[in-house]
Amino acid sequence: MRSQDSNSPHPALGIDHGDARIGIAATDDFGILAHPVETIDVARTDAIERIALLAAMRKIQTLVVGLPIRMDGTEGNSAAKVRAFAGKLRERLPALPLIFVDETLTTSTAAGKLREAGRKAKQQKSIIDQAAAVEILNAWMEN
Repeated sequence: MRSQDSNSPHPALGIDHGDARIGIAATDDFGILAHPVETIDVARTDAIERIALLAAMRKIQTLVVGLPIRMDGTEGNSAAKVRAFAGKLRERLPALPLIFVDETLTTSTAAGKLREAGRKAKQQKSIIDQAAAVEILNAWMEN
């Protein structure tokens, strides 16, 4: 395992926030690939503490949170919920940079890729949030 460059934003944790589930993905140490990690069931798990544990276990350098932007470029109630959640994450993990990425269409892009890989809609439910988190990280890495 390589030593972590303190200036590197990787590995990064991608977060697809939802009311019921939060999809988590991570990049490799070099920021070449993003991969699914897990889906947090918010009714059963303290999402902030679980993300803090994952960040520590994976030596995460950056948090990348998907922000739902409307097609007209404005933010609505969903974005306000994500910003409130991100505020709690910042309080819990103040040393980690937190970056917002426009998550518009990430879920539909992820669903399309899962379909192409042979996953039927019913089979996607358990992993769609993780796949959307992968798309969030991919969008961030492309910029």
